[in-house]
Amino acid sequence: MHSDQKVDLKMNIIGPLGTGKTSLLNQYVHKWFRKDYLNTLGAHILSKTIHLDQKSLKLQIWDTGGQERFRSLLSSFYKGSDGCLLVFDVTDMESFACLDSWRKDFIDKIQSPISSFPMITLGNKIDLEERQVSEELAVSWCEERRMLYFEVSAKDNINVEMAFETLAKKALIHYQECRESYLTDSIKLTPKEDSSPSNSCC
Repeated sequence: MHSDQKVDLKMNIIGPLGTGKTSLLNQYVHKWFRKDYLNTLGAHILSKTIHLDQKSLKLQIWDTGGQERFRSLLSSFYKGSDGCLLVFDVTDMESFACLDSWRKDFIDKIQSPISSFPMITLGNKIDLEERQVSEELAVSWCEERRMLYFEVSAKDNINVEMAFETLAKKALIHYQECRESYLTDSIKLTPKEDSSPSNSCC
């Protein structure tokens, strides 16, 4: 790839209601935080262009609402994704307990083997004291599923940029591998059958 080539990547940020997905996204894109967010209905999309490995990446990040009643609608936004951030609230054990459900729902909707798909788990709100989910428990859960884990704080901007850009790196690799696989499959040639009469021995 040339150094001036631009790549568009679609990334999703998903997880239960109230885990701070919108706060994380706004901290990453706009560098600000506020407490008085309304719950996201449907999907909220923000874009950010970054330069990584001499490439210009336009990240289109889909922030999907966490209400259970909209899950069937929200999952339609997963298709075509190049990477996913799975978010829970470290002060809410219930939000951690339902991560498997969110992960499975996402995996079921994407057309990519989960073993190679870029997905990272974020434990948000580490700035708060009333913690219910230990770092050890979260790390163990992620290791069992071969996922990276970051402890983050949207409020204090802890590890937010690192988490998003680590996913962007993995998403770029996945994008390139899928593109190369598609091109390789497209140029495979089927041997042309010989239409000339066969010579038989007497």
